Amino acid sequence: MNKHLFPYKWNLADGYPSKNILKNNYNVFGTFICGGGSTMGYKLAGFNHLGGVEIDPPIADVYKTNHNPKYLYIEDIREFNKRNDLPKELYNLDILDGSPPCSTFSMAGSREKAWGKEKQFREGQTNQTLDDLVFVYCDTIIKLQPKVFLLENVKGIIQGNAKVYSKKIVQKMTEAGYNVQVFLLNAASMGVPQKRERVFFIGHKKEFNLSKLKLEFSEVAITFGEVSDHSDKTTNVTEMYLKYWHQAKEGKSVGKMMCVRKQSENKVSYTVLGSSGVGYHNKYIREVNDLETKLIGTYPLDYNFKSIEPKYLIGMSVPPVMAAQIANQIKIQWLDKIYKEFLLKAAM
Repeated sequence: MNKHLFPYKWNLADGYPSKNILKNNYNVFGTFICGGGSTMGYKLAGFNHLGGVEIDPPIADVYKTNHNPKYLYIEDIREFNKRNDLPKELYNLDILDGSPPCSTFSMAGSREKAWGKEKQFREGQTNQTLDDLVFVYCDTIIKLQPKVFLLENVKGIIQGNAKVYSKKIVQKMTEAGYNVQVFLLNAASMGVPQKRERVFFIGHKKEFNLSKLKLEFSEVAITFGEVSDHSDKTTNVTEMYLKYWHQAKEGKSVGKMMCVRKQSENKVSYTVLGSSGVGYHNKYIREVNDLETKLIGTYPLDYNFKSIEPKYLIGMSVPPVMAAQIANQIKIQWLDKIYKEFLLKAAM
């Protein structure tokens, strides 16, 4: 018997939804979709994912290759919000999902120094101010009026001076007619082999008589040793970093150098970072390889990354299994009750 509701080791070829999960008729649309971490999570949980919005053309191309979306808008979310040609289907969503870029809220980033300034994530991508994208996404929610919305971000958005952003998000969406809850969740408790803490703002329309959402997960932790690829004994640490590999202790980084982190066989992996991946292997003098990174990020083993580095795409994505766990609970606790009430009223 599988001890995890959604397995971290899987393939796109396996199809959707995940084993023992029934297909449902709930529709989801995404924003800031990147490689489709959340998309795959919703599909694993039995949802019908319609596609989304992505500003980066090469990333959107990878998304299209792997997910074959019904709708795909390759543009700035601000431009998407101006559209008056959207299909009616997008105005009748069960869930709208979004993960606005979060580097300006990360405790490891420049935070306040970057607020209000334009930034370019990747070559060829449009410059954007990033700290206000959470509110631009709120405008998307208000435009499309989904029954339920999710806004995912880093832990830093509820810490220090950034807490004002969190309060404004809740205030704006409350005034727009939604009951909003804020969750700090750790992927490691959800069947994901990495310690990835993320904040989720989740709300439903006030017109629905629903209890507060409860998100409590306690799946067995998956250690790095369980995903370690012992067939790869390659040595690929540069001469510059070789001394740091030897200095690093298992489960720790060298000082404040987050890019020089050695895994521990008996502990859950670090968070995958889009910039530096997930550190070094504890036994072999090499970086954590692509296979291990896919398993740690719960990405399918047969995912086609095309020309994009796996660590970048995985590091920028919500782990599919994390998204699946949350989506499954929203279905059970909220959406099923909404539709049950709708059917009862229709039968009267």
